This record gives sequence, structure tokens and C-alpha cells, in this order.
Amino acid sequence: MAEAYLNLLGKGLFEAESAGFEPGHLNKLAVDAMKEDGIDISKNKIDDVADFFKERRFYGYIITVCDASKAQKCPIFPGVPKRIHWNIEDPASFKGSYDEKLEKTKKVRDEIKEKVMKFIEEIN
Repeated sequence: MAEAYLNLLGKGLFEAESAGFEPGHLNKLAVDAMKEDGIDISKNKIDDVADFFKERRFYGYIITVCDASKAQKCPIFPGVPKRIHWNIEDPASFKGSYDEKLEKTKKVRDEIKEKVMKFIEEIN
């Protein structure tokens, strides 16, 4: 969700990429929540952050979007990227019916969107 908002709202300022510790497919809740905001992320996949590290990619910013304990596991990338942590709940951990989980995911989506807009405002 953060990657999509960063690339959409920060178009021309930077190119955002996202990765995780467990590569695979996106959570359907995230896909559906973003679709309701007019953004299709259904074809996106989760890349492995370790692959990005092995490729020695350089970044100006590293934004972790998870709980603090997982953020500490993020590798140190070359250069001196500014590290930013957003403590965001993982929709995969939500309990309840699909509709209840989707409502919680939409709140997460809105929180991420707000943080992205604030980030863009600060660096612009």
C-alpha cells in the first residue's frame, strides 16, 4: 500500500519499491482496500528484502511499515539512507469476518496514505 501511494502521490520525486521478509502475494484485504480507493495493486508481488540487499541497491530513504521488532531485522543498505519507521498493524493479523477485517484494513490504508502525504510534504 505504501509503495503504491508513494509512487502515485510522489510521482516524479522518487521511485518507491517494496519488499518483505516473506515474499509471495499480497494480502487480499490490502488489494480490496486499495481498490476501493481507486488503486489496483492486484498484480503486485512481495519481493524479498534480502534480494534487494544482495543486489546492493542504494536508497535515499528506507521506510519500514511494520511493528518495531520486524523493522530491526531490516538489513543495512549501502550508502547512508535515512531510515523512517511507521509502526503499522499488519492486516494479516486481523481477526473477525472478512468485512470486519476489511474495515480495519481500510483504516490501515488511510493511515498509510496520511503518512505518505506528510512524508512527501516534508521532503518536497
